[in-house]
Amino acid sequence: MKKYFLIGILFLAFISGFAQQQEVLDIPLDPFQRPGRMPGIYGKIVEGPNNKGVPSAAVEVYVKKNKPGGETSDSLVTGILTKDNGDFRFTSISLPDSFEIKITAVGFSESVKTIKIKQDKKTLTDSYRDLGNIKLEVEAKVLGTVTVVAQRPTLSMGIDRKVFNVDKNITSAGGTAIDVMRNIPSVTVDVEGNVQLRNISPQIYVDGRPTILTLQQIPADDIERVELITNPSAKFDAATTGGIINVVLKKNKRSGFNGVASAGIGTPSIYNGNLSLNLRQGKLNLFASGNYNKSGGVGKGETKRINKRNGIAQDYFNQVSETERLRRFTSVRFGADYFIDNRNTLTFSQNFVRGKFSTNQQQDQQYLNSNRQLFETGKRTSVSQSGFKRSNSQLNYKHTFPKAGQALTADVTYNEGSGSNNSQIANSYFYPDGTIYAASRFVNNMGRNSNDQLTIQMDYENPISETSKIEMGLRSFINNNSNVLDAFSLNNGVEAKLPLSTNVKYDEKIFAGYLTYSNIWNGIRYQAGLRAEQSTFNGRLVDSARKFGYTLPLDIGSIFDGLFPSLFLTKEIGDGQEIQLNFSRRIRRPNFWQLNPFIDINDPLNISQGNPALKPEYNNSFEFNYNKQYSNGSFLGVLYFHNNQADITRYSDTITAAQFTQLNSAAIEPNAILNTFINAQYTNRMGAEFTLQHKIGSLELVPNINLQYRKVKASYGKLLLSNEGFNWESKLNLNYKVVSKSVILNNASFQLSGEYESPRVIPQGRNKEQYQVDFALRKEFLKNNAAAITFAVNDVFNTNRFGQIYDQENYYQDSYSRWNVRNFRFTFLYRFGDKDFKLLNGQNRRRQSDDEENN
Repeated sequence: MKKYFLIGILFLAFISGFAQQQEVLDIPLDPFQRPGRMPGIYGKIVEGPNNKGVPSAAVEVYVKKNKPGGETSDSLVTGILTKDNGDFRFTSISLPDSFEIKITAVGFSESVKTIKIKQDKKTLTDSYRDLGNIKLEVEAKVLGTVTVVAQRPTLSMGIDRKVFNVDKNITSAGGTAIDVMRNIPSVTVDVEGNVQLRNISPQIYVDGRPTILTLQQIPADDIERVELITNPSAKFDAATTGGIINVVLKKNKRSGFNGVASAGIGTPSIYNGNLSLNLRQGKLNLFASGNYNKSGGVGKGETKRINKRNGIAQDYFNQVSETERLRRFTSVRFGADYFIDNRNTLTFSQNFVRGKFSTNQQQDQQYLNSNRQLFETGKRTSVSQSGFKRSNSQLNYKHTFPKAGQALTADVTYNEGSGSNNSQIANSYFYPDGTIYAASRFVNNMGRNSNDQLTIQMDYENPISETSKIEMGLRSFINNNSNVLDAFSLNNGVEAKLPLSTNVKYDEKIFAGYLTYSNIWNGIRYQAGLRAEQSTFNGRLVDSARKFGYTLPLDIGSIFDGLFPSLFLTKEIGDGQEIQLNFSRRIRRPNFWQLNPFIDINDPLNISQGNPALKPEYNNSFEFNYNKQYSNGSFLGVLYFHNNQADITRYSDTITAAQFTQLNSAAIEPNAILNTFINAQYTNRMGAEFTLQHKIGSLELVPNINLQYRKVKASYGKLLLSNEGFNWESKLNLNYKVVSKSVILNNASFQLSGEYESPRVIPQGRNKEQYQVDFALRKEFLKNNAAAITFAVNDVFNTNRFGQIYDQENYYQDSYSRWNVRNFRFTFLYRFGDKDFKLLNGQNRRRQSDDEENN
């Protein structure tokens, strides 16, 4: 208690000059009070007007004391800091009929509430009082002619997760979730939009549940925040070896009618628009949004290849490509919250996403002999069109018990999607003088796919005491997928079906349950958990009747294959300082494309294929965290070690003579590299990550650096693929916003972000370095800053590209490619609303207003 008292005094000293506001609240006794419970008061500190919980706010209880001469003075009884969600609770205290609550928090005006208790024939020593939500208002400081308005930080850091507030990330306005990820510490995005968290592929969630949407299919303007969980506990799905990136979509619950509209234009070929609407009245909250996003661009790539025999160069190959892409997305999301009463809420949401893509690629090829003399050229053109449909339906129910923190949630999520694609590939060959070297070859591909997922989940949490809590839950996940590709060669007017055609179907079932228990022992908060999962994967090649898959655990003797423990130990070591040691065991199951034996021939020199024989990998993850909160920001330092047994690893080798004979009609080069996947023996990653969030006046800096040493032990047959090496990556986000008497500078925001990734080892070579810089400027205007215009430049210096170097006995290859190119965007945004808007009139208005206050 002394520790909390001292922290409260520090907060008072820091904000002693803040304005005060006073309010009197009449609080009745808790109607759900049970006999024998300890007395106390509880409530929640929220930010007005959006009712979001305020973490680490200082809450102090004062009573009036009589002094000699009839005077009175305020006497401090106790104090505490609010939890991450704004909750606070005082237990075992005896209070008079009237006392004061004083709340202070950095960036908010101090608030003083006078509490009067309605006794209603009960004493103060046998009841809890619920003080409800207590609102704080944002504080403004005047510094000369510039007013700096306190806002939520771009990044909020905790021991178990980082929370990135997307509304501060103005460089992603009018973009997609991929643009958001590029600015988040610990997250890297490659040229094809694949995301990694500390160089491992994470599990992507939307609103806390798995999704079949890709990040490219989620509009940035629909995202409220992104949560990063690097080492999930047993409460989360075990298939989170690389951690969890949870995308939380916007959903407004303010009273009345309100909305946000935006439209944008840019180059190359960028158009976007978004409309979000919300209506809350009485027990019902309705929300809906629609989005359109179109973008284009021409990305370039280059490959330089040396084919060797016994270490001696035999010939050379050079390839330059230009790929023009046009991408279009349309999404509609709507739903409703129904507040049955103060304890029960029912929510339904529906999301539809559509997309169309077109690609036009030109490849120019050069074939040179051992003396680097040109003896053949080639030209390859590829035109493709594809489209997809996605649907997400979710029904959620939440029940909160009279006991604070006790809750039961249940939800059902159904994802469904389908897609189609077709492409035409033409290959021509010439002598250096331009005459025909060989007959042209043509390939046509036609494919279709479908996927549906059903997730049913129930979670229950119960604080047994002030220090202990149990959490438990059940989950079932069913996933069905089918993929058909028909590939035909057309040579000399004769069409023939190619062996790379596939017809694959699979179903995946996972049933899980978990239990966690948390408590405090000798000043150490601990949480121990165990998750049990039973999973099956059944795949088959329809045309050949070949089957593949796995069952885990297979029998009672392999029961550990389905058990996933976790342990978290946390200790406060000073004011605003915590250390934590945690461990978890996870699993990574191979995805469809890693298992699918389909051969991708878009690049005739680098073809790819899945491996149906892949098995899941297991991950043992250890982390040591140090977190310090201080007046101007926070610091998080992490030491981590990941041991991946049977790590799913990319493997590359030149195709065999038999494979070349099968695919010759598809215009594959005889020395083409076949990229596939194998299970390594293990991969170890050791690293240190440091993240700082610091404010200097109105400037917010968020630097991040991740240092990692990686060791891979793998083999394929007699070929050793082991490799090890050091890599590092760094990001820096700068945010600046002022309110000034100057019309030009008033409500202007600037953001500059940059990232760098050093070369990184892979089993057979290394990935090349990557770097880029983004910049954005936003100007808010009109009454209450209802409108804003944003100018953003992604990849300012046009440097972001993904490259690899393979150095093997039979070949050396240096290549790079680009998916996105530098783009410029202008986005206009307008907020509107009417808090007094009512659909229903007359005598119901008063009752509806009361319902809104209670919720």
